[in-house]
Amino acid sequence: MRKIILPVVFSFAICSIIYSCQDASEMEQAKYMTGGKDLYIANCQNCHGANGEGLGELAPPLTDSTFLKENKAQLACIIKNGSNKGVLINGKNYQGKMPAFSKLHDIDLAQVIVYVTNSFGNKQGMYTYEQVAKDLASCK
Repeated sequence: MRKIILPVVFSFAICSIIYSCQDASEMEQAKYMTGGKDLYIANCQNCHGANGEGLGELAPPLTDSTFLKENKAQLACIIKNGSNKGVLINGKNYQGKMPAFSKLHDIDLAQVIVYVTNSFGNKQGMYTYEQVAKDLASCK
């Protein structure tokens, strides 16, 4: 009986360990999410809210995954350089000015973008600091 139970328990333990391990990309995204949350709280939460709900007519909500997905390549530019342009989200026009956060580094921008685009009902995956650098070079 021992000869059967010991290999079964060992096999179960190995399978559990393998199944529970995250791959490198999941771990990287988790690190970005953690850093992004801290940056969001420090820089964005006052206007966009703790749950991404926005601030009345002044700051748009970040809960609209369609807007974020369609404009993902511009998010780094908007955060870094600010914006005077209005945005239309869920049929509502927001004209408030987005201040520039020019002191944020590419890694900071990537982390906050990963946090925003994967929180508040959004699920858009990873966005690296290399992509931030590429997108910032294309700012209009």
